[in-house]
Amino acid sequence: MNLLSHTPLLIIDVQKAFDDPKWGERNHPEAEANLKLLLAAWRASGRPVWFVQHLSRSESSLFHPDQPTCAFKEGLEPVEGEPVFRKTVNSSFIGTDLEPSLRRLGCEQLVIAGLTTNHCVETTTRMAGNLGFQPILVEDACATFGRRGPDGTYYPPEQIHEMTLVNLHEEFARIATTREVLGMV
Repeated sequence: MNLLSHTPLLIIDVQKAFDDPKWGERNHPEAEANLKLLLAAWRASGRPVWFVQHLSRSESSLFHPDQPTCAFKEGLEPVEGEPVFRKTVNSSFIGTDLEPSLRRLGCEQLVIAGLTTNHCVETTTRMAGNLGFQPILVEDACATFGRRGPDGTYYPPEQIHEMTLVNLHEEFARIATTREVLGMV
């Protein structure tokens, strides 16, 4: 399967806020390097590159627009002409122009990567599938953090990441690696 020349790469919430140690243990330390490979391939092929940025209304949040941690991570910033969809909730489709932009482009597919797997990436991927798009989630260009369940049980990031992929697989998205996606470009 090859990607069409108008298939966008959607990079979700790759912001400095996620470098803060408060998040705890994280999986896929290579996610940003894989994102850079995808970004370079998309730009070289002239395919659309789109960014999503999470903005919090809380002034104390790492994602508040006045905080330096709200900025994109180094090497993963948009360049002139690459749209940024700014959101305040988990879904990149809510309160943004993402869906109409995809429809105007006439695309069926989109490639999704970013942070965090089980929050904004998962929510956006599910909605993309529900809206009739064919998302491809690049599993090793995403990452998440460990979390505690309601009973206090700790779930490591690898387990949360894998369960998110299981939940999305075949019903909402095609799951692929960076290498597989680069082979489609």
